[in-house]
Amino acid sequence: MKIGVARETAPDERRVALIPPELDPLIKAGHELVVEAAAGRPAGFLDAAYAERGAVIGSRGETLAAEVVLFVRAPGSFPGEIDVLLAGLRPGQTIVGLTDPLGTPDVAAALAERGVTSFALELLPRITRAQAMDVLSSQAALAGYKAALVAAERLNKILPMLTTAAGTLPPARAMVIGAGVAGLQAIATARRLGAVVCAYDVRPTAREQVESVGGTFVDLGLETAAAEGSGGYAAAMDDDFYRRQQAALGAVVAAQDIVITTAQVPGRRAPILVTADMVHGMAAGSVIVDIAAAQGGNCELSRPDQVTDIGGVTILAPTNLPATVPAHASRLYAKNIGNFLRHVVVEDAVRVDRDDAIIADTLVSHAGQITATRVRELLGLAPERPDPTTGERDSPPGSLAGPGVDRPADHDSSTPDGTHAVSGRTGG
Repeated sequence: MKIGVARETAPDERRVALIPPELDPLIKAGHELVVEAAAGRPAGFLDAAYAERGAVIGSRGETLAAEVVLFVRAPGSFPGEIDVLLAGLRPGQTIVGLTDPLGTPDVAAALAERGVTSFALELLPRITRAQAMDVLSSQAALAGYKAALVAAERLNKILPMLTTAAGTLPPARAMVIGAGVAGLQAIATARRLGAVVCAYDVRPTAREQVESVGGTFVDLGLETAAAEGSGGYAAAMDDDFYRRQQAALGAVVAAQDIVITTAQVPGRRAPILVTADMVHGMAAGSVIVDIAAAQGGNCELSRPDQVTDIGGVTILAPTNLPATVPAHASRLYAKNIGNFLRHVVVEDAVRVDRDDAIIADTLVSHAGQITATRVRELLGLAPERPDPTTGERDSPPGSLAGPGVDRPADHDSSTPDGTHAVSGRTGG
C-alpha cells in the first residue's frame, strides 16, 4: 500500500508520526512511503534521511492522497483544520493517529460522512497484545519526566539537600497527584533530582507503584475501594468524595514546594483536586505543574498553556509536554504506530476485523458509519445492531449512512477527551 506521513499542523506540535529507521520494516513489507516535505524537521529528522531509507518526499496533496495517512495529532483534533483535512481526503482512505474522537465527535462524524476509515490510537485497549502500540503510555512517560524538569526550573530553590560551609540547605518537597505512567515518571525524576517526594492516587493499589520509584504514598484516610475502575483506570467518584478528598489534601499540598498533578478519569473532565484556597495556602515561590490541563486541569486556577502567578505561586498548565522533547517522543511514537500498522495492514489492505479487540476499540469510523460506541453516544446515535444472520453490524435509522439522514446538530463537541486516565497511559 501507499502510506503517507503527514507534517503536523497543530500549534507547537514538533513530533512526527514516523522517523527514518521505522520506515525499514514497512518498505521491506512492500509498502511505498510518501513523507511530506519537512515533516520530520522540527524533531530533527531531515528529508534526506527519509529519502535514504527509500521514502518519496512529497507535497501535502501527495501525502494526503496515500491509501493510509499517518498523523501524530490528526487535523480536526485541534481547532480550524478539519475542512482542510477533508478537502484532501477521499472515500476509502484510512487515517491513523491521535484523533481525539471523544473530545471532537463532530470531526469523527465528518470523517464518517466522507467515507474515511479512522483509527484513534488513544482508544487502544489496555491488554498485553496492545502494549507495544500504546502511544499514551510512551508519551505519558515523557510528559511526567518533563513536568519534573519544568517544575525544578521554575522553583526558587534547588531540589537536593546541599551541605556547605555556609550551612545546610534542606531538600525541596514535591508532591505528585496521580500515580499513572506520567505520575510515576514525575516521581522518579524528582527523586533523581534530589527532592523528597510524596504521591497520592485515589486507587489504593497505587501505593506499591509509588514506593517502587522512591516516593512516599499519602494515605488520606478515605474509603477508596470503589475507585478502581476497569483496566486499572480510576473510576469516577461522587461529588461528596471529591469534597472530602480536597479537604484532606489541603494540608499536604500546603507543605510542598512543588505539586505536579496528572489525575484524569476516562470520559469526564479532569477532577479539581487543588482548589484556589489550597493554592493560596502554599508558600510564595512554590510551583504547580498541571499535566491534566488539556482535559480541564486538576488545579482550579490552571489556564491551558499559560503561566499564572497567584500570590507568588507559579501555576504552569502545559497541554503537550511530549512535543517539547520531539526527537525522543517521535522515536517512541513511531515505534508504537509502526507496530499498530503491522497489525492492521495485511499485504495490500487495511484489516477491519471487529472481532479483534485492538481493531474494534480503535476503529472510530468505517464505510460511512461511526463504529465507536462512546462516540455514537456523544452524537446521540443509537447503538449499532448486529445482523442476526451474518453477525455484521448495521446502523439503525438516524445513523450517518447515506444521503438525507439527519445528523444531530446540537451535540456538545467540547466534551472532554476521557481516554487518558488516572492510573493509565497518560494520566497520573
